Amino acid sequence: MVNIAVLGYGTVGSGVVEVFRTNGDSIGRRIGDQVNIKYVLDLRDFPGDFVQDIIVHDFQTILLDEEIKIVVEVMGGIEPAYTFVKKSLLAGKSVVTSNKALVAAHGAELLSIAKEKEINFLFEASVGGGIPIIRALNSSMTADEIMEITGILNGTTNYMLTKMFYEGADYAAVLKEAQDKGYAERNPEADVEGHDACRKIAILASLISGQQVDFEDIYTEGITGISKEDMMYAKACHYTIKLLAAMRRDTDHIHAMVAPYLIHRDKMLYSVNGAFNAIFVKGNMLGDAMFYGSGAGKLPTASAVVADVVDAAKHLNRNIMSMWKSDKISLQPIEDIKRQFFVRIKGKAEALKSHLESVFGEIEVVEIEGLEDEFAFISSVMSEGAYQKASKEFPQIIHMIRLEG
Repeated sequence: MVNIAVLGYGTVGSGVVEVFRTNGDSIGRRIGDQVNIKYVLDLRDFPGDFVQDIIVHDFQTILLDEEIKIVVEVMGGIEPAYTFVKKSLLAGKSVVTSNKALVAAHGAELLSIAKEKEINFLFEASVGGGIPIIRALNSSMTADEIMEITGILNGTTNYMLTKMFYEGADYAAVLKEAQDKGYAERNPEADVEGHDACRKIAILASLISGQQVDFEDIYTEGITGISKEDMMYAKACHYTIKLLAAMRRDTDHIHAMVAPYLIHRDKMLYSVNGAFNAIFVKGNMLGDAMFYGSGAGKLPTASAVVADVVDAAKHLNRNIMSMWKSDKISLQPIEDIKRQFFVRIKGKAEALKSHLESVFGEIEVVEIEGLEDEFAFISSVMSEGAYQKASKEFPQIIHMIRLEG
């Protein structure tokens, strides 16, 4: 029997317990042994819940119990999760976590400890919820050099943008609806400002580059500036707008970014709607692949956590996870990245086009009925730095969105 402890009995923690109670027999067959949840750590008591019989309030109870082989951390946040996880690994216990903040900040150190102890630190559920992207990159795609990962990695913002696109609603209205439905927190900053997606792409970029990609170094822009007028233009041009987290490898450089993008209807990510996530991966041998599914939620996330528990139980004395070094990799400056830009601007196209083309190069003008005294244009391919310099000549610019691809 493999004894485990679960740290935290919130949404994901209770989901982990539910998955084992529902699918315990089949999980045991896959491992070749039964899994027993011996402890659940929480500050609270749960009278009337069967879990009360195994609730403990002191982490030392778990740490000092030599029967505990795997610790499941689903508390969230950096502390005390970091302290508990590090102590567990140093004590020779494998750790499974869904904590993206922890992995993004301390992944290199924790992976190193696990390798030294010949145990595992696994974190599939930290990116993409129930989508098995970490496992694919760690085992299924190891023959490839990964050249690009572009993903819709936040279900809250994708839900909001989908509502804005198809229903013509404004940002404030869809945010309130997302909060009422439980998709968005009362303080939605981590989602709508792009911080959640940023941590996730930092983890993926670290994994495939083999070096620490610091999320604080990644240019991050959220969706708070997206308006229903932006969506009107997108529809007119056969685009939609998605918050994308992207990293690309260019010869010996890596660049990473989180921002809203216009995506053409011919692209695979165009049709990913609602609270779903999708991750596009390009390998130098495989070519294009896409992973799609529920990126959040109690049971999808718990399913990914339990899948890692299965892997850890199968490999109790053998390290199976790829590592990345703690040395930070220098990202390519955003100013050097070349792309096209979609720009809304006040004024009349016939009056401004000549001046715009003298600065932005050849442009494609977009005008739509119902929006007076403004128009939009798509720039030629230019660097971010060149765009920022050119845009200073036009204080009447209303908004800019990047084009994907």
